[in-house]
Amino acid sequence: MNSDTTTAAAAATAVATLTVRYFAAARAAAGTTSETVEIPAGTSVEELAEILAARHGAELAKVLPRCSYLVDEVAVRDRALELTHGATVDVLPPFAGG
Repeated sequence: MNSDTTTAAAAATAVATLTVRYFAAARAAAGTTSETVEIPAGTSVEELAEILAARHGAELAKVLPRCSYLVDEVAVRDRALELTHGATVDVLPPFAGG
């Protein structure tokens, strides 16, 4: 196997490990405060939401579209943002009050 083939194979199987933290209604729907998630390299925030919905079921799937996301404590404005290995993603449902 030459180095180009090896590099391509590694890229095709690369994974990123994230910490996902859930708050309020998202925490209740997920049934946990946080978890470690392995995703394919290049996964976007939107794709992560789909993975989490599939993993935790209908209740979380209902909550996630209304949530805001922070990646390493920075608000996500574009859910097409690709996540990187080691990132922390906070899932924040809308909060009532002021």
